[in-house]
Amino acid sequence: MRLIRFRRKKENLRFWQEFKIVPRWLVWTVFALFLIAQSIALMVNLDGFRTGGDIFPPELRSDPVLASLALAGVVTLVSLFFAFFVFLAGYVNRDARRRGMSSGLWTFLVIVLFPAYFAIGFIIYFLMREPLPYNCPQCGSTVGARFNYCPNCKCNLHPSCPQCKREVVESDKYCPYCGQDLAAPPGTGAGAAAGTQTSSPQL
Repeated sequence: MRLIRFRRKKENLRFWQEFKIVPRWLVWTVFALFLIAQSIALMVNLDGFRTGGDIFPPELRSDPVLASLALAGVVTLVSLFFAFFVFLAGYVNRDARRRGMSSGLWTFLVIVLFPAYFAIGFIIYFLMREPLPYNCPQCGSTVGARFNYCPNCKCNLHPSCPQCKREVVESDKYCPYCGQDLAAPPGTGAGAAAGTQTSSPQL
């Protein structure tokens, strides 16, 4: 649960920023294959019109323009489906690597599970992936999300309130849960004052 809260607090991921980590060569390869598929489909249909062979769709045999447009639409839909899978697999490979996970293992997992279980491999990955490393607020060194202290400067990466022991942010001046002054010694904040009032004897 702590890692989930940490991911929500630290990671502000945007679609286009994340899409940029997909390898450029993979994007251009998919685009080139799409153009090749469209060209082959168009040539097959036109050859069918010339030779009297099979046409797709057969209902539009009398109108070659509409038949070619319909076939181009089908090829585009199929291409979008496979392009989505390829780009997502490429994203998993790069994203797992930058999070310190086994990129090869996770890429293999999502590809193997895809034919039988569709997107279950991607769902498992997005639920299990580690939070992104970040910079230590004190020295700027890269630290992992599971670290409690920076290995370079011993900075407490997950400070907690000395009064209620709940996790707080480095920039907090007062605890958002009990009102404790985080700069003051334990037992001297608003929480301690409230406890003193409730424990005072009745007159």
